[in-house]
Amino acid sequence: MADSDNRITTEEALLLHSGGRPGKLEVTPTKPLTTQRDLSLAYSPGVAQPCLRIHADPSTAYDYTAKGNLVAVISNGTAVLGLGDLGALASKPVMEGKAVLFKRFADVDGIDLCVDTRDVDEFVNCVRFLGPSFGGINLEDIKAPDCFIIEQRLRELMDIPVFHDDQHGTAIIAAAGMINALELTGRSMADTRMVVNGAGAAAIACVELIKAMGMPHGNVTLCDTKGVVYQGRTEGMNQWKSAHAIRTDARTLAEAMEGADVFVGLSVKGAVTREMVRAMAPKPIIFAMANPDPEITPEEVRTVRKDAIVATGRSDYPNQVNNVLGFPYIFRGALDVRASTINEAMKIAAARALAELAREDVPDEVDAAYAGRRLRYGPEYIIPVPFDPRLIVKIPAAVARAAMESGVARKPIVDMEEYGRSLRLRLDPTSDSLQLIFEKVKATPKRVVFAEGEEERTIRAALAFRTAGYGTPVLIGREEVIIEQIASLGLGSIEPLEIHNARVSQLNDGFSDFLYGRLQRRGMLYRDCQRLVNQNRNVFGACMVALGAADALVTGLTRSFAVSFEDIARVVDPQPDHVVFGLSVLASRARTVFIADTTVHEQPRAEELADIAIQSARTARQMGHEPRVAFLSFSNFGQPMHQRAQHVRDAVALLDGRSVDFEYDGEMSADVALDFELMSRLYPFCRLSGPANVLIMPGLHAANIGAKMLQKMGGGTLVGPLLIGLDRPVQIVQMGATANDMVTAAVLAAHDALAW
Repeated sequence: MADSDNRITTEEALLLHSGGRPGKLEVTPTKPLTTQRDLSLAYSPGVAQPCLRIHADPSTAYDYTAKGNLVAVISNGTAVLGLGDLGALASKPVMEGKAVLFKRFADVDGIDLCVDTRDVDEFVNCVRFLGPSFGGINLEDIKAPDCFIIEQRLRELMDIPVFHDDQHGTAIIAAAGMINALELTGRSMADTRMVVNGAGAAAIACVELIKAMGMPHGNVTLCDTKGVVYQGRTEGMNQWKSAHAIRTDARTLAEAMEGADVFVGLSVKGAVTREMVRAMAPKPIIFAMANPDPEITPEEVRTVRKDAIVATGRSDYPNQVNNVLGFPYIFRGALDVRASTINEAMKIAAARALAELAREDVPDEVDAAYAGRRLRYGPEYIIPVPFDPRLIVKIPAAVARAAMESGVARKPIVDMEEYGRSLRLRLDPTSDSLQLIFEKVKATPKRVVFAEGEEERTIRAALAFRTAGYGTPVLIGREEVIIEQIASLGLGSIEPLEIHNARVSQLNDGFSDFLYGRLQRRGMLYRDCQRLVNQNRNVFGACMVALGAADALVTGLTRSFAVSFEDIARVVDPQPDHVVFGLSVLASRARTVFIADTTVHEQPRAEELADIAIQSARTARQMGHEPRVAFLSFSNFGQPMHQRAQHVRDAVALLDGRSVDFEYDGEMSADVALDFELMSRLYPFCRLSGPANVLIMPGLHAANIGAKMLQKMGGGTLVGPLLIGLDRPVQIVQMGATANDMVTAAVLAAHDALAW
């Protein structure tokens, strides 16, 4: 169902579509086209070679063209949203929007095609010949019953997936919610009685899919504007309705609703009354999906049935049946195995995968996208929400597997685990860099202290860390508070976590002695050290790591970096011959860049800059990148020769005197460092063989501002800042970090512990 938000004004909507470059799409080349040689390779004469290869072997079109990632989004505009027959041209904004959703959620390239005919034969004849250009066809906003005929004929004529999303997309998402609603109310498909109001494309598809998943034919009552679709009825019937006619004495929707377990509505606002809902069975399931206003609102349902589970097509109510949960990922999986069709098995696999995902713990990023609303599996959360980053992995993998098992995959996936990693990489550019580290930690699990153990996000991070197999989480906090938090999360039945209350721990005396030995000549009395151990969870956790009771520590959620770092520094020293600093990792689709120092040194000396460069290069290499280090400044190789850049020039000179195994140069400006063509043209003597990927900043102000600006302006993902150079594995997250951020920090700390 389409998203509906009444807070959007006409002016806002029109401004978005008309502002700047009109529309929502543009074509961007994937190959460099900056020189005449580039153009010669991409077009004439170079383009002749792939043409000849494809002529000899048509399957190589997937290797030499974008066909394998390209979907045509096609409509004739005869049923645009809930607005009716607006025609092909007026459907274009919707088709562009659909293409945008394909790209945003599954990295599928969509091209909108608006076919200006209402004649079914003409439409089919137009689309059938587009097969060579596309890997799949997404039909959209075509009225019933034309859409049934068009899809069926095109599926017979074409050897690529043809999918009418208004039918099957809605059916798949509704089926996912139905699976969970039935489970929560103790029902099964086989013994549930369902009433469906509406007999258009989406309603018929819902009925067919639910029946394919096990609901008996006689348990489903279909209604339309004339009433119940029963055997023997002749008025307003067609072959698609007749297929679902049943023997029944009910003739009206109200009669059909008596004692029904489930209502599915794809009809009109107000079609269902409170009295109809009151007449349903205990714990009724109501999917009122009319757009933009449901057959009955959740508020109206609650006045008569507080035991009901309600879903709608609207984003301002829980349990939104939103097609964006399905079509991008279904096509992603179908394209990746070069499926010849999207069959029933693939649809059911998608529905089941969505249902399973709703039962898992929800990442913080999802809560943030939905105004911080805490989403947990239950009557008001039976369907995942569209901004859940796990969808890109779960749904395509399930669809691809079903395609292979049902025999329609022409390029089976051999390694499903590797396929999952490639899916994560499409929308999460940090995955590739971090995957090796995560795998190493999983192979050698560690004990990691989560210092702020009473915080909800810390608890969820600790649970995720343990569940993923990265090691044993150790929470610092009051046991009763942590247990209460776990219960409030609905996780009371889980295996207990290891908890240490710093105030009453038997480890206190040993920790106090250790800390006093470190700080007695820094103005600290023994009782001061006792108080720190008893009351400061960072200090207590750091003592655990320093004295071998744990392998690593993560903190920072509730305190600033400076405060957290001061606590840790009381217990842990820098590594010998190392400098402590913060390294931010900015990963975008184009590149990954390491930026130092973003947290510790306000005005680093030349010696510190040289050490930071060496340690940053080492970290970049550990994360799978060959380091090319640029020492940044406002000047380029002495132009202008300013005193403020002297410490940067001196750092480069210091490295010249050391034996290092990575490329470096400077001082240089950021644009030169990141633009290799500019660097090569203006400064051919520069020692870097490509654009810099490790940026050594001249001071804290520039580093911190630059990293955060790049993150926001460039649309990349920021990891860290990572704390580099301490003698024990410690990571400090930013205040307000998500549970996923904390898991990443904990894994990185555990990875550091592998060296000890």
